[in-house]
Amino acid sequence: MNDFLCPKCKDHLRVGDHIIFKVKNNEKKTALLLLNPQIGNYTSTKHPSFIIKEGEFLEFYCPLCGASLKSDIHENLALVLMNDEKGNRYAVYFSQIAGEHSTYKTTDDAVHMEGEDAGRYTYFRVGDRFKRYF
Repeated sequence: MNDFLCPKCKDHLRVGDHIIFKVKNNEKKTALLLLNPQIGNYTSTKHPSFIIKEGEFLEFYCPLCGASLKSDIHENLALVLMNDEKGNRYAVYFSQIAGEHSTYKTTDDAVHMEGEDAGRYTYFRVGDRFKRYF
């Protein structure tokens, strides 16, 4: 089972079958958003009163420390850390644009892409950026 952590406070974001985030929409309304922890699975759960429009930018935050998860690779990508069941560590970048399916599982020398929109952000290098999170 993969575990997900905030890159700022290093606290755990996964509870049961979900990764939990605080999100803010274009109207500055906030809500909790639960994502599937399987990379490439884009199912989510939220309260029905929180409306998300296709193509809308949602800023992701750690629900524990409140830090923005916006990456320094691209303003549309969020960053979380992942430890897999074998003890391997990864930086995981994912799109903050509603309906855009692009996720990148990275190590210090490789990027694994998932999602039909992953080609939009393939120009980044990870290298030293990865090392500073661990």
